[in-house]
Amino acid sequence: MKREKVGHMFNSNGRSKLKTMLRNSTAAGLAAVIVAGSVPAMIVPAYAEAVRVEAPQVPSFADVVSAVSPAVVSVRVQSNVQTAQDESNFQFGFGGRGFEDLPDDHPLKRFFKEFGMPGPDARPDKKPNRPPRGEGRLRPTSQGSGFFISDDGYIVTNNHVVEDGAAYTVVMNDGTELDAKLVGTDRRTDLAVLKVENPKQKFTYVQFAADENMRVGDWVVAVGNPFGLGGTVTAGIISARGRDIGSGPYDDYIQIDAAVNRGNSGGPDFNLNGEVVGINTAIFSPSGGNVGIAFAIPASVAKGVVDELIKSGTVERGWLGVQIQPVTKDIADSLGLSEASGALVVAPQAGSPGEKAGIKQGDVVTAVNGEPVKDPRDLARRIAAFAPGTTVDVSIWREGKSMAMKVELGELPKDQQASAGETTPDKAAPSTEQALANMGISVKPAEDGKGLTIVDVDPDSDAADKGLQAGEKIVSVNNQAVSTADEVMKVIEQAKKDGRTKALFQVESQNGSRFVALPIDQG
Repeated sequence: MKREKVGHMFNSNGRSKLKTMLRNSTAAGLAAVIVAGSVPAMIVPAYAEAVRVEAPQVPSFADVVSAVSPAVVSVRVQSNVQTAQDESNFQFGFGGRGFEDLPDDHPLKRFFKEFGMPGPDARPDKKPNRPPRGEGRLRPTSQGSGFFISDDGYIVTNNHVVEDGAAYTVVMNDGTELDAKLVGTDRRTDLAVLKVENPKQKFTYVQFAADENMRVGDWVVAVGNPFGLGGTVTAGIISARGRDIGSGPYDDYIQIDAAVNRGNSGGPDFNLNGEVVGINTAIFSPSGGNVGIAFAIPASVAKGVVDELIKSGTVERGWLGVQIQPVTKDIADSLGLSEASGALVVAPQAGSPGEKAGIKQGDVVTAVNGEPVKDPRDLARRIAAFAPGTTVDVSIWREGKSMAMKVELGELPKDQQASAGETTPDKAAPSTEQALANMGISVKPAEDGKGLTIVDVDPDSDAADKGLQAGEKIVSVNNQAVSTADEVMKVIEQAKKDGRTKALFQVESQNGSRFVALPIDQG
């Protein structure tokens, strides 16, 4: 009885105490949660869950990439390479004898026979797959990228990728390898066209974008074959347009910041519509790798060149035949031009279309067919866009007034390099050395009687700032031939009367001819 009663009491009292303890501890715990967290009370599960963040999704390039990737290829180039063995006939220096000419007991011959190895200059008839010595062998020499522009297998890439090649292989994004032939190249724009030989399928291809719709800040997606890794995609924006990197007279590159490396050459840059806005051709890199500055040939330049290469294998360009330089603010002031634009003619080339039409040294070409010319590059591109034989209206600025002339363009010679032509001034009277103190230069008659040789340049003068140096020759001032200091002063005095503040000096040096505008004393 006692034992049962005691147990009953314990059970009753125990439950009562347990409930009280649970109530107190739960209340304390909830209070702690509320105080410590300063948030509404909540039950936290005792187990962890995977992190999942609900956030706005960044737009993906995946749709563009999946659509254009089949049109992008890797380009492998092989060239005929003369090996050292071919060039030296691999004689080992044994008195002009080859390996096969050595006696059978020669140690070198016994060595090769003992190990069952062919001799180092084994005869072609013993190795049928090896071409005869002296004919060269196909060796991999370069690789790059390219892309299909038609369903029958025409491919665009860079000229420097395929240059000097003898065999070409294109590798599609699925690994398929196809032989291709070279259709044509254009070194001036670094473009080339290949075509798949005997195509047995229709290819996915892409088209060029319209340049006028392209803006700095727009997205671009670069697809190519960097370092031979195969199809690789990077993205960035158009950083700048109209870049001149000194590669030629038609420089008009797009600058992008997408990662572009060796092997991307010839690969396309796409807009978000899957159209080609540029073709990668160069990078700026102190280290050889990507630093976010890449240059691409714009679609507007590439389209016309590619069409001509497919049609005829070459590109014909109009030719004016004048050496030109930029018009600076000082030069514009010296010529009475209201703004520093156009292209200043240093010299027309002998027999060129420009010379035949009457263009003279010192003229400024201001427009072609009514379209203003911004600078020498702009003039070169405009003239090159016309076919040889086209007659164009050229506006020039001469002796303080504008005039127009018609010029029938010639054909730009291959690898034409413009050179300065010397003028032949009127026969001059002898002159003694005279310092043009206000100009900061001292001159004397040139030994050949043509112009004035600069004897000394004041290092603190404007002439020194403009790069004039002793030993250079002044051949004209304000487009008037001079051979004495007196003639220079007469031209300057006339310029002062005309209200000019600067005079235009034509200076010749070992590096060619150039124009320099120098301030003149108004006193």
